Amino acid sequence: MTAHLGDFGNFPTTTRRAAAAKVVGGIPKSGSAGLVVAFAGAVVVRAALAGPAGARSVSASLTFATVLALITVGCRVRPELSRRTVSIGVGIAAVLVLPAALHLGVRASLPPGTFASWAMLTAFVAGAEEAFLRGALFDAVQRRHNADAAVVVAAIAFAALHVPLYGWHVVPLDFAVGLVLGATRLVAGTWTAPAIAHVGADLGGWWLL
Repeated sequence: MTAHLGDFGNFPTTTRRAAAAKVVGGIPKSGSAGLVVAFAGAVVVRAALAGPAGARSVSASLTFATVLALITVGCRVRPELSRRTVSIGVGIAAVLVLPAALHLGVRASLPPGTFASWAMLTAFVAGAEEAFLRGALFDAVQRRHNADAAVVVAAIAFAALHVPLYGWHVVPLDFAVGLVLGATRLVAGTWTAPAIAHVGADLGGWWLL
């Protein structure tokens, strides 16, 4: 589990500083603003590349996810896997999907033959989004402000990235989902859990369309 900035107890000052630097993956204290600007630029580029195709544009989605992944790698944000992390992620995915499943039922109206390729693309894009939002950006905002601010900022960014693709009407729902994913990051202590939840919910959504 990733340590939080308030978890370092009475360690010597130099030890606390070293641990804090490790938590944020080497992101400077002022890095949160730069990450927000970089994210906004990636969103604009994605929208421009997608054009009328919107979220259906594979090239735009791949470009967007690759940019986020590269930024995340540059921030030295790494995944952390454990049984607890996976369990939390799968559980939250079920929580996100279950209400829609009960309301809509299983439809699977999309062509089954395209599921494998769609699933791989979806996993990459959703994973890159979480590595950036609940990984690099979350850590940077948490260091400069606090964990609550990190949850809210990441949720706002999560909602904003979908506006060019789906319209403003998705903001309330996506913001709420972003808060859930942020809380998942806090509970699990790593961005890997919300990534599993995000990917799982998206894959589950295939059968509800």
